[in-house]
Amino acid sequence: MSTPCIRICTLDPSGRLCLGCGRTIEEIGAWAGYEESMRLAIMRSLPARLALLARPRPACNRSAPR
Repeated sequence: MSTPCIRICTLDPSGRLCLGCGRTIEEIGAWAGYEESMRLAIMRSLPARLALLARPRPACNRSAPR
């Protein structure tokens, strides 16, 4: 069975994606039940997901007037 798991099983701060492989918690849980074609399709999308996680996010400007 194909898997992108690299044994860094930690979710991003939003709790949406694994920081190690880029899968959602739902995908991880259902992985063994997916057809191989589905696993491969998801795996093709993972580099883009991980790239989005790695992008710096704008900092909150706490000194701005409210």
